[in-house]
Amino acid sequence: MSAYITLELEHILKEILQVVKPQQDDRSTRLQVINELQGVVESVESLRGATVEPFGSFVSNLFTRWGDLDISIDLPNGAYISSAGKKRKQNLLVDFQKALRKMGGWRRIKYIPNARVPILKFESSRQSISCDISIDNLQGQMKSKLLFWISEIDERFHDMVLLVKEWAKAHDINNPKSGTFNSYSLSLLVIFHFQTCEPAILPPLRDIYTGNVADDLQGVRANVERHIAETCATNIRKFRQNRTRKVNRSSLSELFRSFLAKFSDIGLRASELGICPYTGKWEYIRSNMRWLPKTYAIFIEDPFEQPENSARTVSMGNLTRVSEAFERSCRTLSSADQNRGSLLATLVPPQVSQYIARATPLRSPTYNGRPTYNGGRYHPQPTHPQVYRNMHTPSQTQHQFQNMRLETPQTQHQFQNTRVETRSNYSTVTRPVQANHNQGQQRWRARSDR
Repeated sequence: MSAYITLELEHILKEILQVVKPQQDDRSTRLQVINELQGVVESVESLRGATVEPFGSFVSNLFTRWGDLDISIDLPNGAYISSAGKKRKQNLLVDFQKALRKMGGWRRIKYIPNARVPILKFESSRQSISCDISIDNLQGQMKSKLLFWISEIDERFHDMVLLVKEWAKAHDINNPKSGTFNSYSLSLLVIFHFQTCEPAILPPLRDIYTGNVADDLQGVRANVERHIAETCATNIRKFRQNRTRKVNRSSLSELFRSFLAKFSDIGLRASELGICPYTGKWEYIRSNMRWLPKTYAIFIEDPFEQPENSARTVSMGNLTRVSEAFERSCRTLSSADQNRGSLLATLVPPQVSQYIARATPLRSPTYNGRPTYNGGRYHPQPTHPQVYRNMHTPSQTQHQFQNMRLETPQTQHQFQNTRVETRSNYSTVTRPVQANHNQGQQRWRARSDR
């Protein structure tokens, strides 16, 4: 692949990220929906004392401007982790559904009681945000925090996940309803790619948390969450401070192309090999008794809920289509005979291409050499630095989940009020927020801040 094509692809990927990354208004809109749902919960007698807790891509900060909301209604259970049975969860969702219909302002309401985790799907009429509601989904909340912590090891992980999601949507393979990947399994694929590239960017996840998170979620909730956070913080810090570790300096375009190449033969590999982010290796299915008998088209083990298959929605009939999407896209991005339009068609759905076309074109970077990556921070030297300065403004990147950062060496975690601001040079700073800071009319706060 020529240096020019690499630079052009890098430039287009940056444009895509500029369009799909959420702005402050996108975050505020979701917080507003969360607060409105808390109001619905408070109107339901059977949910008295329950709280609305977001999880999923919004909490892991891996959502796009059009991302949906995953919500857990956490039942009051004193200091202990709640263990409501499936039947009770189903009944409570029915009560919540009735309240939604009564109060109005919600549409496309669909109750799915027999899912592995019973959920209620709907959309806010005013903000047009799709929501999935479940009951006591602490596993989902902890997985989201773990992905957030992992993304802080290397910022390219965050950008790659967003790019991979858009690419998968462009090829219609990011839709579990139709037998393809869910977004969580795509995130695990990116983790696995970062574990198996040379040199590795991420460690095997057993090096971050040894054990099974799902099995450890029992007992006093604050103690369990603190133990997981402290363990992860300690191990992440060890990994980042390892001076003997080789640093991977690949650009986003190089990582994206190698991601497509790595899984372009997944249709052939999937019959014998499973993807295991916990060990960071391809694992033979026949040698792993936890995965037998093989009943899935492809196996991507959930590292936080072993031995569950995060890709169980992928059907055998769609596996060939998934493999072809990887192979065809890899071939397209490696070809010199491509223009901007064909590259965008390969990388993003039509609606994103239209947004990019309407936006003011960014000038291609004309610096010497390719973009490099050094110690977890990009160091490009663009002719027009305002291009990069406009991509990450502080107001666009303030996180609402202050209890998740793992930065204080003395305690290895912070369950305090902090906010994170991303500067134009990709560096981050953590600043205290005054205890009486008023987030407008927003009522929802991180659990530890209550």
